[in-house]
Amino acid sequence: MKALIIAGAIALVLSILGTPLYIRLLVRKSYGQFVRDDGPTSHATKRGTPTMGGVAIILATLIAYGLTHLLLGQVPSTSALLVLFLMTGLGVVGFLDDFLKISRQRSLGLRARDKLIGQVLVATLFAIGAILLPGPDGRPITTGHISFLRDIPWLDLAFAGTAVGLVLFALWANFLVAAWSNGVNLTDGLDGLATGATIIFAGVYVLISFWQWRQSCPEDLVYPNCYTAAAPLDTAVVCSAIVGACVGFLWWNTSPAKIFMGDTGSLALGGALAGITIVSRTELLGAIIGGLFVIISLSVIIQVTSYKLTRKRVFRMAPLQHHFELKGWNEVTIVVRFWIVAGILGVSGLGLFYIDAIPRVVS
Repeated sequence: MKALIIAGAIALVLSILGTPLYIRLLVRKSYGQFVRDDGPTSHATKRGTPTMGGVAIILATLIAYGLTHLLLGQVPSTSALLVLFLMTGLGVVGFLDDFLKISRQRSLGLRARDKLIGQVLVATLFAIGAILLPGPDGRPITTGHISFLRDIPWLDLAFAGTAVGLVLFALWANFLVAAWSNGVNLTDGLDGLATGATIIFAGVYVLISFWQWRQSCPEDLVYPNCYTAAAPLDTAVVCSAIVGACVGFLWWNTSPAKIFMGDTGSLALGGALAGITIVSRTELLGAIIGGLFVIISLSVIIQVTSYKLTRKRVFRMAPLQHHFELKGWNEVTIVVRFWIVAGILGVSGLGLFYIDAIPRVVS
């Protein structure tokens, strides 16, 4: 518990105090947001707002995690380091994308192929590490099973460690990374929306990972009423650091935003969310907890599919938050209501996890 408080507090202080210094640096270098001409007209006022704010979130998270372990004399776990690697690696890809957008003053940064290559490389390295590297007690970080509240026995992608299984699990990990990073990226269209939704997601996983640690299986025994997630307490520390970093960043990112997270932040946070669901072995449950990201992603898929098939649009504009903007909703109203939806879905996912955990308390 002490580690969770320290990590969250350090990340919060670093983010809330460091972000304005970073804003000044970006303003001096004229690293401002490029706004699409086909977007809502209300967004024109956001042109030139400093972007690449994800750097502040990533650095606050990494420093907070490192200092927490240094202060407490603890050794970082492989699973937590893999999540931080995934977060940082995708953040680098996003940073390059943001930098090219700013330097070229257009809405396109990295070519789609180059961006995809970067994402696939980072996600594949994460998947290989997760399936091959052992956790602190010698157990695998992931068994290669698709998971809901825990591993689903009959959905074994890794086929007991075969080469074909490793490829299948790498594909699954790449799908999750792409889905979550794109989900956060699409949600990051209004001031503070993606940041607040990420705080809710990571906050729920602080509780889930902490509970997995409290009910962790003994090293020499695995039975139905315990969890086999690798180093769940350290995963909770990562989640706590992300919460603190995002809360501090939200102080400056809330409407009217002084800084945007950019692709640097959205890809990094999306990667972190994907990694957290994998190492905690709750991949499908994560889709409920992060349901807002799923809904917004689906709105884009529905819009594109409908237009290609019928030449008609379901929404006035996609992603979904822009549909409500064009209906006349105030930006702050949309953000707060979407946060409420994110909170309801997050609590629902936590409730499902807790219901599954109740027999462990009774037994």
